[in-house]
Amino acid sequence: MHQQTAENPHGPGVIPVYVFLDFDGVTHPWREAEDFRCLPVLETVLRDYPETRVVIASDWRTLFSLPKLVARFSPDIQPRVIDTTPAIFPRNPNELYGLREREARQWLAAKAPDAAWLAIDDAPGNWPTRSRLVLTDFKQGFTDEDAGRMRRLLDGFRGGRQGDTAAKV
Repeated sequence: MHQQTAENPHGPGVIPVYVFLDFDGVTHPWREAEDFRCLPVLETVLRDYPETRVVIASDWRTLFSLPKLVARFSPDIQPRVIDTTPAIFPRNPNELYGLREREARQWLAAKAPDAAWLAIDDAPGNWPTRSRLVLTDFKQGFTDEDAGRMRRLLDGFRGGRQGDTAAKV
């Protein structure tokens, strides 16, 4: 019998894909108004893939509570914004490379160890596993082109492909 768990909160038939989401340079251009003007494009993709669950990986998670972060999203998407990643504080500059991915992997290890995942960020150094990264242009935020890459990754996960093979579809 399928049960609701952190990995599958909506019961049988839904195998979640976790989307680790940055804000600055993704939901809005970096160093511009924090108006989340690009969020509607991202939400359109999320609506087409009900298996997606959003985990906030942005530095905003250290400044605002999860309910305040969730409130930025449309009401129909809000229930799928489920958590924030833990914050790892680097002890030296060499630990900065791949920091967001380490935080995401720590979250996955604790909550959904075998789950499919992807990241949306404007800083490639945060995510060494580039095949799972939707890299945005920090000057533009999340665009239709980024939405296409995200759809290809999600289609790959639906087809049973992970990581590098999902990205090549």
